[in-house]
Amino acid sequence: MASQEEELEAWCGRLLTALELEGTTVDVGAVLQLASVAAHTVVRPAAPLTTFIAGFAAGLAAGSGQADDDAAMGAAMRVAARECKNYGETGESE
Repeated sequence: MASQEEELEAWCGRLLTALELEGTTVDVGAVLQLASVAAHTVVRPAAPLTTFIAGFAAGLAAGSGQADDDAAMGAAMRVAARECKNYGETGESE
């Protein structure tokens, strides 16, 4: 039986293929870490919402040529994580 990590990597590859994004690198651990930060500093349902919005922002930045895929995703995830932490410290968005 495959481990959870193996299952997630397989699922990621399958989803990338289905969405015609073969060759796209996804740091599954970083995405899960961002989801964890959102879930524990905002509310649990913020996890999928936060990761979706970060991915959407990264896609827009990469698609417009502002940054390559890796830089766009890294920047979007850093901003999202920072906002989660700020929210957790203040209890509200700034």
